[in-house]
Amino acid sequence: MINDRTSGILLHPTSLPGPFGAGDLGANAYLFVDWLIGAGQTWWQVLPLGEIGPGNSPYMSLSAFAGNVLLIDLYDLAQQGWLEPSDLIPDPAFRDDRVDFSVQGSFRLERLRRAARRFFASDDVAMNNAYAEFCLIECEWLNDYALFMTIAEQQDYRHWNQWPAALADRETQALLLLEAISAEKIEFWKFCQWCFSRQWIQLKTYANERGVKLIGDVPIFVAYQSADVWAHRELFELDEAGSPAVVAGVPPDYFSKTGQLWGNPLYRWDVHESTGYAWWIRRLQYALSNFDQVRIDHFRGFADYWEVPASESTAINGRWMPGPGAKLFEAFAKAFRRLPIIAEDLGVITPDVAQLRDRFNLPGMRILQFAFAEDRTNLFLPHNYIPNTIAYTGTHDNDTLIGWWDTASEQEKTFARAYFGKEEVNVPWDMIAALSASVANTVIFPMQDVLCLAGEHRMNYPGRPEGNWEWRFSWAQVQPWQTIKLAKITADYDRRL
Repeated sequence: MINDRTSGILLHPTSLPGPFGAGDLGANAYLFVDWLIGAGQTWWQVLPLGEIGPGNSPYMSLSAFAGNVLLIDLYDLAQQGWLEPSDLIPDPAFRDDRVDFSVQGSFRLERLRRAARRFFASDDVAMNNAYAEFCLIECEWLNDYALFMTIAEQQDYRHWNQWPAALADRETQALLLLEAISAEKIEFWKFCQWCFSRQWIQLKTYANERGVKLIGDVPIFVAYQSADVWAHRELFELDEAGSPAVVAGVPPDYFSKTGQLWGNPLYRWDVHESTGYAWWIRRLQYALSNFDQVRIDHFRGFADYWEVPASESTAINGRWMPGPGAKLFEAFAKAFRRLPIIAEDLGVITPDVAQLRDRFNLPGMRILQFAFAEDRTNLFLPHNYIPNTIAYTGTHDNDTLIGWWDTASEQEKTFARAYFGKEEVNVPWDMIAALSASVANTVIFPMQDVLCLAGEHRMNYPGRPEGNWEWRFSWAQVQPWQTIKLAKITADYDRRL
């Protein structure tokens, strides 16, 4: 439970300004922390920070533990002597307003390879020791990740069940041979993870020391094409060939008439239970070492989850299956002194989901954009909130507030005007103020809403396979009056620590 009245901003680091085609963990991330302080904000919420997967989605990561190497600050590597000034000349194809993942990805990976070669050729004892210590501490996941990435690259990123059988099945001799002939490539991926971890911890320390806390995002499922599934087949619902017979998704809902077919493999919860949920405990432990609070995406999947045959092209023909329920969270409660978890409890929420959330005193989520389609009993309306709640104007899956208003039905607009008691609703500021005035202990605003941006600036269109996760802002869009106004609203409603 979060007890303090606080306020924060939702912004993924890729959306930050920066010269290399996407935001990263460099100077602009520190400037954003400074801006949060000036705007009176306590929280910075990000999307999953893992390696991106199909469609460039951070929710389909190649590892449940590894960080996204494309977020590594190249200027920091140059300061360490691992990159030359000529390495830092931006590609002319980079855009300031959108991420072109193909262009910036190849650019950054080439610089990371150059940095790795110079690092391993150096005789910096302190840095070498720091790298060795990181590899030792994180070996439980890092070794599998580095092997996976090395093989995946050699196999043109085909799914791991299409690799040569000896590698797909992790035969000891095949892996030993790979380690012998591809040692440099394996070390490269470990070097990248060390760089990411080092930079993230430095940024988190900078933020925490100044009163800004970090909220991370843990997807409930992992990608099939991931080091986790390859290394721990026994934990997932796979057939003898290593292919999923059933996959994850959600039934038709607000976002999609045919549901969302995510395609992630499902867990063998009975196997997880037999291990005392050891993999999940390690995963949460790692997340909490990187964040002050974590949001678990699709929390309802712990109560029951939507199982879809892998042969289906939509999520319509699925069925609800029982999740681990309280047993998993009882294991968490034994392993951790406290559970700083936010339950993403959106969608089709049944009594058992609410009971699971409330039994462990986890805050749920309320989304203001969902509030005006019914009547005053709608639980997403601010007057119906409870203190143990994280309230959002919208999430990464929603339109911006202005975009939502532009496409809202006349019924929704009429209801909103009556609710706010004015003929002309000031979108987004009346809604930001309404959230801030509520009893919800924590309120979070997407950066797009603070910048008063229209719908073309949204982050994600659920169900659309391409064109997502690309939005970026520029500092020129951040006007002093917006910062002052947000700080005043935050102070007026006693949300500034």
